[in-house]
Amino acid sequence: MKHAHPATETQSDQLDPARAQAFQIALGQTPDIGAGSVLPPFYHQLYFWAPQPANDLGRDGHPRLGTGLIPDLGLPRRMWAGGRLGFAHDLCVGVPAERHSTVESVEHKHGRSGPLAFVTLRHEFRQQGRVCLTEWQDLVFRQDPSHDAPRPVPPVARTDETDLRELSFDSIQLFRYSALTFNGHRIHYDRDYARDVEGYDGLVVHGPLLAQHLMLMACDLIGPLAQFSYRAASPLMDSETASFCRRDTDLWVRGPDGRAVMTANAVPML
Repeated sequence: MKHAHPATETQSDQLDPARAQAFQIALGQTPDIGAGSVLPPFYHQLYFWAPQPANDLGRDGHPRLGTGLIPDLGLPRRMWAGGRLGFAHDLCVGVPAERHSTVESVEHKHGRSGPLAFVTLRHEFRQQGRVCLTEWQDLVFRQDPSHDAPRPVPPVARTDETDLRELSFDSIQLFRYSALTFNGHRIHYDRDYARDVEGYDGLVVHGPLLAQHLMLMACDLIGPLAQFSYRAASPLMDSETASFCRRDTDLWVRGPDGRAVMTANAVPML
């Protein structure tokens, strides 16, 4: 299996305030982010696009494996399993920034559903000559599902929260987030593909969008963040209403059937 790929990638972005304002509108907020404003946590997902020609895309709409940082692993299904973030300094809107990316690890395993590959990407976001944010993205690649294979049983979510917010996501919200993050993954907007090819019950809510809401909740209830980590436990469909929960520095998303969708931990800034 080929693993030839660049050791690092560097991208530049001006952090246009118009894109952050569009996201605020999509979230139902007042669009008040302007040039010089502090970029809210995880809003960097809206920037550093890396458009690829159609011939370099895989069947799922993502850049075909082997064309960028991630090697061709021979496994067609891609899922965002989780991530970690370390916040050192504020990123400011309208100020040139760079993202330096590298593949930190590639690990092959064999699970109950067959072969798996775990890829960890490390991104450093720099502005005005210093590292402001470090992010680790954990991706999982697996083979196509067997239609007669039993579905994994997701873990049960906690019910001891002190704070709870209920949110639902429709196809328009998912399309807007895909557009703002330049995410072409068809599981978020192509219902037939999501159901017939990847075996989901509907459109899949983006894992980073769930993490975004948890981070905003943490900032509201805990304050500015020094670190944030999150882990996906099961997919959330566009037909479901989810509970976003917090107790102390633990946060989680609970599905309507009580299953764990995502777990997270926030470390406040001292």
